[in-house]
Amino acid sequence: MSAFPTLHWSVDGQDCSARWRSESGVPAPRRVMRVDDQTPADTAYRLACEGTALLWQGDFHNGRQLLQALARRMDKRAATGRRTPSREAATGPAQAFHLHRKRQAERARTLGMLLIPVSAGHQIPLRRAPDVAQACQEAYGDAQEDYVIALRELQGLIGAHEWRKKGVPVPALGAAIHPHYGVFSPVRGEYLDLVKQAPLPAAVAQDSRAYDIGTGTGVLAAILAQRGVQHVVATDMAPRALACAHDNLSRLGLTAQVTLQQTDLFPPGQAPLIVCNPPWVPARPNSSVEQAVYDPDSQMLKGFLAGLASHLSVGGEGWLILSDLAEHLGLRSRADLLQWIDQAGLQVAGRLDIRPRHGKAYDPKDPLHAARAAEVTSLWRLVPQTAAAS
Repeated sequence: MSAFPTLHWSVDGQDCSARWRSESGVPAPRRVMRVDDQTPADTAYRLACEGTALLWQGDFHNGRQLLQALARRMDKRAATGRRTPSREAATGPAQAFHLHRKRQAERARTLGMLLIPVSAGHQIPLRRAPDVAQACQEAYGDAQEDYVIALRELQGLIGAHEWRKKGVPVPALGAAIHPHYGVFSPVRGEYLDLVKQAPLPAAVAQDSRAYDIGTGTGVLAAILAQRGVQHVVATDMAPRALACAHDNLSRLGLTAQVTLQQTDLFPPGQAPLIVCNPPWVPARPNSSVEQAVYDPDSQMLKGFLAGLASHLSVGGEGWLILSDLAEHLGLRSRADLLQWIDQAGLQVAGRLDIRPRHGKAYDPKDPLHAARAAEVTSLWRLVPQTAAAS
């Protein structure tokens, strides 16, 4: 039995159905209407806002233009200040953040109402449709039956496929990393520079091992291996992340130095260096790829801190790579972080800081500009309190 729900609609009184796919977990729409090249954009926009999904049956390129038209209408509505459920004024940075996320979700929900049919084998049965078979295969695996997805999600699949082919240059690595669909891309290089520059603990010279917790693309494990760490154990819970890390480590010729392991946080045993770059913002992710940025109640951060001391060997250090964006947004305080470190039996042995270089930090039009402009990313060098006392 298929794990995907079934989407139903009718054509000339005849019932039709296909499987519904959504990587972000959006439920199958309850109302579906067939639309094509003759459907006015204003009509499509009204229906989408009302919660009616639009199953596109026209020329594929015209469908993309319709999606752009829907986006323009949403942007115009937001610019003119027409009231929506999330137009209330923010009273502080935390509320501004939550309203921003709410508006993002509203936008994604409305634009996600334009749907595309896909036949078995990942073929799109529309005029001038591109060949998306490989992009869909990479994200979904085999498709033995017809299905329907949002055009916006399909564009994401295509974009991820192109990033996977071309790779993302990583100056700290001197090479490119090839992110897979659903695995966060290392587009922000400053935190990688911290890992490249931080002095390795002296204990690594006697026991050249390290753990990379939540490896994702494998980029931090690769940097540690390039720095001369002889054996890195890189962990992740997501099969996609582990497949992506294996691909990248193979491209870099580092599979002999890095062992991948599917586990929650720590592998068994101890190491003199344990590195973790957990999600930075304590909020609910809206898609799988956002899980690298958003983490409800800072669960991964707390879990890493709670288990770190027991997994460090004598003389070892834990490197916590963390942005303070959540602090500037009022979602987590510095006092909270320091309290969690202390409660875990840890002490700060040092800290390296770096300012972000991404465009949003310098864009005054960004809704979260004030927080982004003040953001600092830090590498916290953590040691057990007993080690610090001795």
